[in-house]
Amino acid sequence: MNRRKLLWWGVGCLALATALGAAIVFGFEEPPALDQWWNETVASVRGDWMYGFALALNWIGGGWVAILGVPLLAILALLLARRWRGALFAAICFALSAGAVQLLKQLFGRARPEDMLVLSDYGSFPSGHTANAATIALVVWVLFPKAWTAIVGAVWILAMALSRTFLSVHWASDTLGGALVGAGVVLVLAAWLLPWAQRRKGETVPDRLRAPRTT
Repeated sequence: MNRRKLLWWGVGCLALATALGAAIVFGFEEPPALDQWWNETVASVRGDWMYGFALALNWIGGGWVAILGVPLLAILALLLARRWRGALFAAICFALSAGAVQLLKQLFGRARPEDMLVLSDYGSFPSGHTANAATIALVVWVLFPKAWTAIVGAVWILAMALSRTFLSVHWASDTLGGALVGAGVVLVLAAWLLPWAQRRKGETVPDRLRAPRTT
């Protein structure tokens, strides 16, 4: 992977998330029309299966499960695969992503939808659940850059984002902001740490990053 592109994409995601939050909070007295439309549309079609699905992801993506459980499982899996550098990289990504989410929540203090179905913490923008999902998906993809990891990761992020709006605990734009924050943090860190994180025992430089020999 091109480290310069990773950096620019990461910085771009974080800048776009910040600009989106500022535009919504400081540019509109009420939630944008698209946010209101999506919230009303979801509420009108919400069924029991949607509610159960959303509650399951609410549990997986929040509280101690998201803060400790899922990150520790991911780190343990990497350690069992003898990828301790990847495990440390993942731990740093999880910590900084969570910190970035809380920073933006405090900065913008956006109000949540009034009809939310579960209790949640302060600040609607960005969605911490979606940011955590994006962090997991991007960590897996940058460490194991395969088509299937990209597809599964994209589906996971989308499912988490939809679940937050199904519960009316976030506006649609909050989930977009969360996805941008989670992805941005991982990409910026990957631009700095990825060659080291992908290195295996006994390697000085990952084989895929070696310069080709000339004859």
